Amino acid sequence: MLKIIGFILTLIIAMPVYAIDGAALLKQVDRNLSPESYESYRKLINIEPDGRKKEFTLFTAKKGMDKVASLFLAPASEKGRSTLRLGDNMWLYIPNVGKPVRITSLQSVVGGVFNNADILQLDYAAEYNVEKVEEKGNEYLLYLKAKTKTVAYDRLKVWADKGKKLPTKIECLTEANMLIKTLYFKDIKDFGGGIVRPAVIETDSPLYKGYKSVMIFAGIKERKFKDEVFTLTFMPNLESLR
Repeated sequence: MLKIIGFILTLIIAMPVYAIDGAALLKQVDRNLSPESYESYRKLINIEPDGRKKEFTLFTAKKGMDKVASLFLAPASEKGRSTLRLGDNMWLYIPNVGKPVRITSLQSVVGGVFNNADILQLDYAAEYNVEKVEEKGNEYLLYLKAKTKTVAYDRLKVWADKGKKLPTKIECLTEANMLIKTLYFKDIKDFGGGIVRPAVIETDSPLYKGYKSVMIFAGIKERKFKDEVFTLTFMPNLESLR
């Protein structure tokens, strides 16, 4: 009998301890942040060290993992401008200029700490692989590595609430692990349709001391779009979606 018990204990000890499926966890975080295809209204606020603020209001449409288009609604000086992202490629359309112009992920169409990659955010799982996951009390800590060199940040450290499977903080890093900026996810809100997520994202950066940018979601809901919405020729017509 003792031999049998000993044999069973040996088997239990030898059994592998299955690690957390990081890829599945990251996809769950993506879906909890937003549906795969959606529309949203949000405000971007840039705050300077002296307290001065500049605000922008945007309507955004997203389809799948790699298509995002945004339309500026305010201020008046920006109204009618639009941006488009298809995978790693981004464009800015300015009324009366003619054809859309290419922009890069590290530039910012609004200035401030948020860059174009932050404003036209794809699913994290579209751009990053999960290297490892650690458990930190009530949170998971996911270590992400960019799939390609074209991604704005080579590495991300994502703290996610274990229960809600939503990010609480993300550190954006270079390949050498130098901190570029930190994103803070705040004010969990029920937007309806099963979408319960942070309504506020704040960011600061050691590269822009004293500056802060805030993104406030006023509305987000699941919506299906045709592929033609995410083309260069449709950029002047995004207003028709509202």
